[in-house]
Amino acid sequence: MKKPLPNLNAYPLTLACISLLFITFISSTQAQVNIVSDSSRIESKSTFNQHKIDSNAIYQYDISDLFRNILHPKRERNPYKKRSGITLMPGVALNPTIGAQIGIKGVAGIVLGDKSNTTMSTAASTASVTTKGIMVFYVSHNIYTKENKWNIQGGWSIVKMVNPDAGLGMTKTFTGKHEDDILTDPDKNMYIYKYTSFSINEKLYKRVSDNLFLGAGFAFDIRRNIKASTDNNDNPNYVYSKRYGFDPEKFNSNGLLFNVQYMTRDNPNRAYKGIYSDIGIRMNQEWMGSSKNAIQLTTDFRKYFSLSEENPEHVLAFWNYGSYRISGRLPYLDLPGTAKDASVRSGRGYTMGFFKGLSYFYNEAEYRFPIFRNKFISGATFFNIQSTNNDMDSKLFESWRAAGGAGIRILFNKATRTNLCIDYAIGGYHQRGLFLGLNETF
Repeated sequence: MKKPLPNLNAYPLTLACISLLFITFISSTQAQVNIVSDSSRIESKSTFNQHKIDSNAIYQYDISDLFRNILHPKRERNPYKKRSGITLMPGVALNPTIGAQIGIKGVAGIVLGDKSNTTMSTAASTASVTTKGIMVFYVSHNIYTKENKWNIQGGWSIVKMVNPDAGLGMTKTFTGKHEDDILTDPDKNMYIYKYTSFSINEKLYKRVSDNLFLGAGFAFDIRRNIKASTDNNDNPNYVYSKRYGFDPEKFNSNGLLFNVQYMTRDNPNRAYKGIYSDIGIRMNQEWMGSSKNAIQLTTDFRKYFSLSEENPEHVLAFWNYGSYRISGRLPYLDLPGTAKDASVRSGRGYTMGFFKGLSYFYNEAEYRFPIFRNKFISGATFFNIQSTNNDMDSKLFESWRAAGGAGIRILFNKATRTNLCIDYAIGGYHQRGLFLGLNETF
């Protein structure tokens, strides 16, 4: 018998904390800051992508300013004091997949060259547990060397995972074939899988011309001790694994990565303008220990439009993500789908992997805007659609599922544009929830 997802009671506590933060801030600080023009909009002669610490950051207000006002209310503020690019904070997150997360997280940003021709390098690390029994430790990095000559991207993680699942594809009707109906799960009844995951992913890019990079790397994804919530083998992972020759309790996805990246966005944490695009081929190889050979094409395109010279934080952003089967087979739990992108942030409104298939297509649009004049609180509205397929009756681009919502942003570090995002999203199949995380979704 399928076990329902556990109820999450963390929403009221989260909302109460947010309300307390608002009250504290408004009562002591809101009238202290005047709006100014953002001179960081002036373009450099460099043809390379640029990152600039905003010239008006001295007029912005972030969490460190809030704490200073609470702990030292009489201390005079020095707006020209250089702010550290390192931020330590509670590792909080909240969404329907993981429940409520608590731990410790560190994020860092630094420019390893001249700001006029070198993009900010970022890194993050966290150790956390969640109310749904998930335990996570990871380290990630996105490093740009002087003049953007090299870009090193990667991450290492160890996860004790609890993964909800709603079958393969976007089928609405039963076929009458027992195994096919289990695999496609037309009613979208939730299964739960528990497993341990070890992942290493590293890519090295070389700039070959203005804003264009060629890269290569490797990925090792190891899943062990996979257990389903069903008392028998009537679950999609078991049916898929037996049908296509995988062990339903363990597998490896190890392969080579080849990528082409084009990037002009002005900040990796919270872009105001520019483009980020990456096209990659992943080749899982049995000689590297992969359970099966497979080739998957991925595409990631993001475009940002700043709508105001006076307030560049007014941004219209677009994201397209795709993962397409070229040959071979991926293990069931590694199939592309909702929130299966590298940042695990796509498909707000649904749990991770709610829709999955052999191939996957995703689009999202978001409008971001400041609420307070000093940019401490901002807002966002968003809408997304997705499509996926299977080997039976669900074809890519034939069926679509949508979701949308709105949220607020709290500025954590104005030097690196690091912010806390709190979103509420609604999807189909009674899917909805609060999504809380660091930095913009894309």
